[in-house]
Amino acid sequence: MKFLISMHINPAVLDALTDEEKAAIGDGHGRFVEALKRSGELIITQALVDPSQAAVVSVRNGQPVVTDGPFLESKEYLGGFYLIDCENKERAIELAAQIPDTAIKGLGVEVRQVMFSDGQLEA
Repeated sequence: MKFLISMHINPAVLDALTDEEKAAIGDGHGRFVEALKRSGELIITQALVDPSQAAVVSVRNGQPVVTDGPFLESKEYLGGFYLIDCENKERAIELAAQIPDTAIKGLGVEVRQVMFSDGQLEA
């Protein structure tokens, strides 16, 4: 079963962390990635730039309209994700609990099963 583990960032929470705490988060993610690789459960992981660097694309009257910046005004944004393949939701939750962000109040980690992939419904 495939699951998306998404990390939701609150910049105010990150800004309040010390350099040592930020380094510990980065180191924790590095260890988590290596463990997922060893277990064969990692499909891919990606980190995203700050939403201020995003472009929002919509089509109006048949023409693309591009706006700089985030789509929604929100104090939180999607910071990155892990796409994993594991036995069940319980295992996905067990893995998500190892992500260092889960130990910091104000940062969110969400687990969602993949429903559709490469043109096929997931079993």
